[in-house]
Amino acid sequence: MFEQGPFGRHAEEIFNQLAKTFGDTFGEEFAGPMRERAMSFRTDIHERDGRYWVEAELPGFKKDDIDVDYTAPYLTIRAVRQEETAQEESEQRRIVRSERRFGEFVRRFYIEDADREGIRASLKDGLLKLEIPKRDNPAVKRILIEGED
Repeated sequence: MFEQGPFGRHAEEIFNQLAKTFGDTFGEEFAGPMRERAMSFRTDIHERDGRYWVEAELPGFKKDDIDVDYTAPYLTIRAVRQEETAQEESEQRRIVRSERRFGEFVRRFYIEDADREGIRASLKDGLLKLEIPKRDNPAVKRILIEGED
């Protein structure tokens, strides 16, 4: 009843056990990407007008729950949702299904040419929008080739 997917509501428990088992055997490098995908959020990145535009879906988060950090060359978006204290179950109220996730949700992006001082962020209706201007990179120079055509 109310189950989805091949593992139903136990999928997260199964994943956590697999990640723990194989993570202990093969190291964090093995389990890290799986854990990151399981505890992440959807993001779109566009490039236009000399800027990057990032849109991240973070429904239910308040701006105080979200931290955006740019430490060259990585942009990190971190959102934390604290688990609500569970009310004691009673004869009248019984949890049939709980799909909301709690914990830390993190995405990290490699953006080498971001202008750190010009980054702007806004949050509206669960959509985090970042405007990231590119900085001019004087280290990049086009070399003209001399000689015959």
